[in-house]
Amino acid sequence: MARSKTKHLSYISVPSHIIHPLPPSSLHGLLLSPKKVSRLPPLSRLLFAAGKPRLLPLALIFIFSVLGILGIGIRLDLLIPFSPLPCAITGQGWSSMPSRTSAVEAMAAAEETQVERQVEEFWEQPDGKGYRPCLEFSHEYRRASDAIRRGSRRKYLMVVVSGGLNQQRNQIVDAVVIARILGAALVVPILQVNVIWGDESEFSDIFDLPHFKKVLADDVRVVSSLPSTHLMTRPVEEKRTPLHASPQWIRSRYLRLLNREGVLLLRGLDSRLSKDLPSDLQKLRCKVAFQALRFASPILELGNRLAERMSSKGPYLALHLRMEKDVWVRTGCLPGLSNEYDGIISKERKLRPELLTARSNMSFEERKLAGLCPLNALEVTRLLKALAAPRNARIYWAGGEPLGGFAALEPLRKEFPGLYNKDNLSLPGELEPFARKASLLAAIDYIVCEKSDVFMPSHGGNMGHMIQGHRAFAGHKKFITPNKRQMLPYFLDSSLGEAEFNRIVKELHLGSLGQPELRTYKVGKDVTAYPVPECMCNSTSTRTTL
Repeated sequence: MARSKTKHLSYISVPSHIIHPLPPSSLHGLLLSPKKVSRLPPLSRLLFAAGKPRLLPLALIFIFSVLGILGIGIRLDLLIPFSPLPCAITGQGWSSMPSRTSAVEAMAAAEETQVERQVEEFWEQPDGKGYRPCLEFSHEYRRASDAIRRGSRRKYLMVVVSGGLNQQRNQIVDAVVIARILGAALVVPILQVNVIWGDESEFSDIFDLPHFKKVLADDVRVVSSLPSTHLMTRPVEEKRTPLHASPQWIRSRYLRLLNREGVLLLRGLDSRLSKDLPSDLQKLRCKVAFQALRFASPILELGNRLAERMSSKGPYLALHLRMEKDVWVRTGCLPGLSNEYDGIISKERKLRPELLTARSNMSFEERKLAGLCPLNALEVTRLLKALAAPRNARIYWAGGEPLGGFAALEPLRKEFPGLYNKDNLSLPGELEPFARKASLLAAIDYIVCEKSDVFMPSHGGNMGHMIQGHRAFAGHKKFITPNKRQMLPYFLDSSLGEAEFNRIVKELHLGSLGQPELRTYKVGKDVTAYPVPECMCNSTSTRTTL
């Protein structure tokens, strides 16, 4: 069969919106004899087309298309009035996708940068304004020390301290200062057996006694027991020391008795000594609290090991959670876990009204809004999130078992999975030597909290105040003081969006992050919580000696 000599033409389908604007005369030009066009070389054909105005548009389209295929980077969309991708969907062309993708990526990058900046801000330490420990005693104080050391061989002060660990620490600080005021030797304080925890630990079980004596050698003579010359002496016991007693009152009340009998026994010293003392005695309080009262070696070693485990993967936050049953009873507050637990607290408070230390004429709601109640786990969680604490933050929580068991901590654990305490952070057997010794366990908590990058208590108290001062004395390490009175109304406002809530709460805490606070503006506050300016100074400080 003879092969047909007719040549079959191949056609390229062109979308209608390209060829529609062309006039019929131009279409007629496309129907020229293929034989005539094929005889011309490619360049001649282009020149031929350029010579004919009717074919010029098609020639230009063909040239630009070839250049685009060859990757020469000419922007056809700037030269021709239609899309260089004729098959693209109208309004959603491929040419628009790169710009939209870039915008989304830019927004994501900006958001990620903002989150990183917030995380950095959370771990950022406050400006200490150059304050450093400054315990330089006056010439008069140092000169009086020699006479006090000589006279202290005839006069001895004995004290019995009570309460939990940090309450005992405060009383020991006061005992040293009172011994200095009276010019007496201090017998190592007796720790009263705690009726709540049954802890029978002695001073040397908790504190490094040789270190205590050495640090205070120039201030007060500390002896382990009464000398033989005073063993048969019946001590004069005093229980009526008023609140906030001044050095003048102490001398006028006790010095005559002490000189006559040789031994004075004081009980119930908690908050009995005035917080507003002469400069040298304020420095002595700081010296006892931050330098002399070092924990015993076994406690110190384990506390440091737990702190190292917490910091092994970066900075960590420490919380002191006051959620134990006795705390809810004493503060007159309700835990907010359920009606069942609220009922348990209300019943206990009625049975033992003497435990209530808060204002009895206030309702629970009034106490709550006045900022007198501990934060529960849900409130702590909301506060930390508002302050931009990262979800992967490692958190150490100190305190006794909360009312309702560890399930009461579930809101906190859900948002911050890296939640630890000394029980799940220690290795098997590490806590065994400290079992059933609440003061020793509290000392371990104190060490890990004091060494944390950020610390926050859920409620005020002796431990929170002591750590506040300790962190300030160490260079003003970050300490978040929950602004409960101002922030709680916003906690109860359900109309606030999360972003607005976080902004408000963050603003309320800008000045509550451990910045230096001068005790001179907080008259009546303990210098062991606010060591500036009596115990710390900077280049602009003016020092006065009394």
